[in-house]
Amino acid sequence: MPTPPEVIVIGGGIGGMCLAQGLTRAGVAVRVYERDAEPRDWVRGYRIHVNQMGGRSLRQCLPRPLWEAFVATAGHPGPGFRFQTEHLEELVFVEEGVMSGGATGPADVHHAASRVVLRRLLMAGMDDVVHFGKTFQRYETRPDGRVTAFFADGTSATADVLVGADGAGSTVRRQYLPHAGRVLTDAVAVGGRLPLTPATRRWLPPGFQEGLNLVLPPKGCAMFTASFTGKRHTLDNLGDVAGLAPFGLDLRSLADEMEDYVLFAVIAHRDAYPRDAATLDGDGLKRLAAALTTGWHPDLRRMLAEADPASVQLMPFKTSVPIRPWPATNVTLLGDAIHSMTPAMGFGANVALRDAALLARHLATVHRGEDTLVPAVAAYEEQMRDHGFRAVRTAARLTEFMISGNPVLRHAAKGWFRACDLAGPLKRMSFGGLWADGTPQEPERLLAGR
Repeated sequence: MPTPPEVIVIGGGIGGMCLAQGLTRAGVAVRVYERDAEPRDWVRGYRIHVNQMGGRSLRQCLPRPLWEAFVATAGHPGPGFRFQTEHLEELVFVEEGVMSGGATGPADVHHAASRVVLRRLLMAGMDDVVHFGKTFQRYETRPDGRVTAFFADGTSATADVLVGADGAGSTVRRQYLPHAGRVLTDAVAVGGRLPLTPATRRWLPPGFQEGLNLVLPPKGCAMFTASFTGKRHTLDNLGDVAGLAPFGLDLRSLADEMEDYVLFAVIAHRDAYPRDAATLDGDGLKRLAAALTTGWHPDLRRMLAEADPASVQLMPFKTSVPIRPWPATNVTLLGDAIHSMTPAMGFGANVALRDAALLARHLATVHRGEDTLVPAVAAYEEQMRDHGFRAVRTAARLTEFMISGNPVLRHAAKGWFRACDLAGPLKRMSFGGLWADGTPQEPERLLAGR
């Protein structure tokens, strides 16, 4: 009988930790090496929209108490996705039922997750698995076929499989697939947060207090918004999750990590920005966003004006370039390390979670003796390339549409959106497949093979 595989994961982000949880749940030996010195170094950034693909993957990989804690702490993202003009004229409203394909279970609906809390849940119970302060430098394949990872502090680690989950600037990818590159797109965003407080709720339109929105002027730019109300949701569910004590967690402590806010991103062609945009502080970027939205509805402009300057950032969009399939080995990649994409529609984290769940399933079959290592990795990579680079292409097309300077294209799209709003089948055909997932749903069976 084949020896059960040992797995090294480079990178303790969302994808890497979801993989580690899934492998641990399946009984596969795994070690994660993370360059940050301690867990909280990673938690910079905004909330994460977890769609059906991400939710099903988390349900598969997390132990039940951690999955239930995720559901209890992730705020409801709202009733759906609203497309509208800069004057708040609704073009089409995509209901959550359309986004989830009509499914209603906790793993099927969408969640607005706190990046801080998701990090804590993914790290829970992993004290003996995760090694911090380990900056990966290179790997070597040994004569016996195993692979050794070398770190900047002079240490090394050897296992049967090495997984690069080290993000868009992946050092593993640069060695393994040096021809797999990332490029700057023509899109640049000014993003920030408006705190959701009783004062801001009094004037903020209801559709922006809950839900997702895409604002489309006649040409040249767009604004995406998403609300996060996880703190209120968590406090309402304090007694609903059992079994967290062994993981050192409680819901109230998780709620204390949260704040409620609306995330916004004004996305435009890079030519719309001054050359010194990267040097501007938060207030300067707010003025730049105000200039891009001249003539828009006063409430939208007020959202930008009252945003927390410390949260406002300039974000040039990059994307991976799809590449041809490569021969499988015992080194592989997941998430942004192989198929990073623009943030349009929030696909990136969800695709990384799907990669993690998929790889965990395939490595679990090797652990059970139902498959051998390289064919299992090959099967994973074939599926990963399909859904990963499809998401890359979709996000790129959506980004190009958001920054298009062609008023005819934008006018035609708005006409299509209005038609979709009037015809349910047309709406489902146009939007239903963007967020839905085809992963089979029996998580215990998927990892345990029963």
